[in-house]
Amino acid sequence: MYYRSSNIAARIFDRQISTPAPGTSVHHARRFYENLVPSYTVYEVECPDHSFRKFTDDGQYLISFSRNHQELIVYRPRWLSFSCNDDDCDKHDLPSKARRFDSFFTQLYCVSLASCNELICKDFFLYMDSNQFGLFATSTAQIHDAPAVGGAVQGVPSIEKITFHLLRLEDGEILDRKVFSNDFVNLTHNMGVFLYDDLLAIVSLRYQTIHILQIRDSGNLVHVRAIGEFCREDDELFLNSNAQDISSSDKNKQHQSTENHVENQMHQGQPHMGNSFLSGIKQRLLSFIFQGLWNEESDDTLRMQRLRMKFYFHFQDYVDLIIWKVQFLDRHHLLIKFGSVDGGVSRNADHHPAFVAVYNMDTTEIVSFYQNSADELYLLFEKFCDHFHVTSRNSMYMNFVSSHSNNIHALEQLRSIKDKASNSSQFVKKMLASLPFSCQSLSPSPYFDQSLFRFDDKLISATDRHRQSTDHPIKFILRNYPHSLKFKIKPGAHYFQAVCILNIKMTR
Repeated sequence: MYYRSSNIAARIFDRQISTPAPGTSVHHARRFYENLVPSYTVYEVECPDHSFRKFTDDGQYLISFSRNHQELIVYRPRWLSFSCNDDDCDKHDLPSKARRFDSFFTQLYCVSLASCNELICKDFFLYMDSNQFGLFATSTAQIHDAPAVGGAVQGVPSIEKITFHLLRLEDGEILDRKVFSNDFVNLTHNMGVFLYDDLLAIVSLRYQTIHILQIRDSGNLVHVRAIGEFCREDDELFLNSNAQDISSSDKNKQHQSTENHVENQMHQGQPHMGNSFLSGIKQRLLSFIFQGLWNEESDDTLRMQRLRMKFYFHFQDYVDLIIWKVQFLDRHHLLIKFGSVDGGVSRNADHHPAFVAVYNMDTTEIVSFYQNSADELYLLFEKFCDHFHVTSRNSMYMNFVSSHSNNIHALEQLRSIKDKASNSSQFVKKMLASLPFSCQSLSPSPYFDQSLFRFDDKLISATDRHRQSTDHPIKFILRNYPHSLKFKIKPGAHYFQAVCILNIKMTR
């Protein structure tokens, strides 16, 4: 068995004289973080009175907002500001400047994003690391009892104005804006927006439309297509021209007889025939369900019985489904989550029945459709979880986020939870509730690499979400020999400083 020294000097020497196996160079380099760990906490640091959002995944920028949610303030880490060469550095006190926030971060700029009646959505931020663009959102207050007009879904709130701002983070220049009026986009934890490479998907819950935008290198937000009422670009043109033909045909028949005249008056009382149509995406979904049930049986009698039980009996339930959430699987496929109206606007949608579908944007077809408690979908999720955690091609470091499909320790942990579950169906439903994944919800920090460190994921994990503070310190223990405690974080008032260390050290 090859002995790997835990001494950092020995590891540097080993790196000079040996070459890692093909495809393992990044994993080999990440083992250096077993030696480069947070070892000192600076207390009572005077921080600006801002709402800190997060670091960008490459560690280059710290995003924060003013307390009135009107301004964006961006900082850049200044890296090391103090060093010690003695054998016992813990005996030395840090200089006074090391206890100031500006000794760790430099403010780059402060930009006003929101107007007088708008507020910055503090839970929303997406980063495009290829161009170092940042996407932010501002909005007015929600109107919960807004009437459903113009094809809006009854029961979904309305926001008078939602504005997406595209900024160049290097200098804070606003490159472009995209405004949605009297609409509703779920901006909490990026749930209603997904960024993949240069493609941006924005889900309008109120009008059940998936807007696909492209972010150009010039910084322009270009509308590519809208998926919802129509699926193909010429669907609206075809339906409008067909409606005009029907209308002109009806007018020609008005002079033929009194019966026809009365019949035409009835049709004229419904001038917007398209309003009675199901949306394009809903028709694709119903067709896929129908064809799947049709092909399951070869006998006509059994086929009709199955359709009656599985399709026609639940027809209205399928019609009432709305789009909750969307993510890209690649540049051609979307993973779409459907559910009830109540679940779409609820803060906790886990208790509502839901379905997920794979949609091909090129062919406008539904490729697959599952209920969120399906064992078949769970097996795909367990074996190919990384395919759901789709990352941009330029974010290579995101390919090393631990999951149960690429890390044996994460898989053992998942199977342990599964074995302890009293209800298998509820366990599957709970695990699949996270699909589709929210965009940029995982941290690529090596300290969350489960092949390097062991920690309590109930207290801290790579997932970007709020957690309840605890009095117990969060311990990071070496996964490899000698399995020792490398460092720990004390949550509470000092949690921000600890998280800063985790994020800063991952990039250097």
